[in-house]
Order: sequence, then structure tokens, then C-alpha cells
Amino acid sequence: SSGINAEYGGGLITMEELCLRLEKSSGKTRKDIRSDDINRAIAKLAVLGDGFTVVKVGKQQLVQSVPGELSMDHTTALDVAGRHGGQLTVEELERLGWPDLRIRSTLDNLLEQSMVWVDEVNSTYWVPALFK
Repeated sequence: SSGINAEYGGGLITMEELCLRLEKSSGKTRKDIRSDDINRAIAKLAVLGDGFTVVKVGKQQLVQSVPGELSMDHTTALDVAGRHGGQLTVEELERLGWPDLRIRSTLDNLLEQSMVWVDEVNSTYWVPALFK
């Protein structure tokens, strides 16, 4: 996949990081790229089909640059990770009252899309886009 941060973060990047990267890549000519500029550009690209989307995770916005749709469960899991510096555990999802199958399905899908990494020693999942 050729999306932003696709290899390491499942194509997720914070809006803030994307603004910084775009400013750096455009040299001295652009220092005023803002999140609303990116939101407008993504909205215009939406007519072309699958591609960039903006996902609200807590107070942050993540830009998803690989095709695929995030369910409410995925977004909720990312939101939980966002409140813990990018870290997610099964226990935190159990506290939401989710049954084991729902937790496994959500985490397995996020793993398949490379949006989370797993630390099998500590049974912890990490969202690279939300590392603090």
C-alpha cells in the first residue's frame, strides 16, 4: 500500500503530524498548512472513491490514507488507545462491557490492517499513529 505511514501505522497519521510533514516536504514556500486545508482537500478527493478519510479519535483527528472503513468498534478502540498514549489492552476494552469475541474481532482486524502492533510479552497493543 502506498499510503502515508502505511507500512508502520496502517495508513493512520495524526492531523498535526501530517501538517508538519507537508510543511517540511514543501520547503520554504508553505508554512501555513492547517488542518482545515487538509480536510477540504480530502473532501474534494472523496469524489474519486476510496482513499483518504478523517477519523475523529477523542480530541484528535487521524487521517487514514489506505482504503478501508473503520467501524464504530475500531474507532472506539483507537479512542481508548488515544487516552493512554497509544497503548491499548484487552482489559480496557473489557471495561467497556464488550464480550471476548467483539474484543478479539476488533483487535484482529486492526492488526490485519497494521493499525496496531502487539507486544505479546505484555499483552499490550500499540497504535503507532498515537505514540506519545
